[in-house]
Amino acid sequence: MNFKKGIVALFKAISPPPNWRIPVLFLTAIIVGLGFFIIYISNAASYLSDDPKTCINCHVMNPQYATWQKGSHGRVATCNDCHVPQDNFVNMYWFKANDGLRHATYFTMRWEPQVIQIKDAGKWAVQSNCIRCHSNNIHPIALRSINNRNVADQTDRFCWECHRETPHGRVNSLSSTPHADVPQLKPAAPDWLSKYLIEEKNKN
Repeated sequence: MNFKKGIVALFKAISPPPNWRIPVLFLTAIIVGLGFFIIYISNAASYLSDDPKTCINCHVMNPQYATWQKGSHGRVATCNDCHVPQDNFVNMYWFKANDGLRHATYFTMRWEPQVIQIKDAGKWAVQSNCIRCHSNNIHPIALRSINNRNVADQTDRFCWECHRETPHGRVNSLSSTPHADVPQLKPAAPDWLSKYLIEEKNKN
């Protein structure tokens, strides 16, 4: 009973005055509607999957997709296999959420640099995944050198300092993979609106 009274008291406390209820209801509906629209146009649900097409929700990543697709890893690994930590479920989704929000903010605000470079957190995720997948092919001495654990005079090294062309190639651009099949994003605008705009454009 006390719980019920507490809920009623809370509702009364946060409830707007009677003359403000309709405007607040409309404003809330607009905010919720815009939230769902943003989720829809950004293909937010796709980020829960491992589908590489998710990475080209932002068109600036098309060269990375194309060069991965035509590279040595295109048949055996997805983007997440290399670029997201695989040590545990929580770390994997925390990394994806953190990285995804940063990417979405940068691409939405058009803050992305001309040359996209991997951040430090991403470097170590890729490095650990290189070792995870290729540990059977790495000589123990080389593995110690890479990890800088038992070799005193070694500096931190990354696998791609030697294997520069794996898996995106030396020239990370669409021109270096002219026959890559890069999927086109579905337009966010509904069909009726697209048709209307085309008709209006043709009239003019």
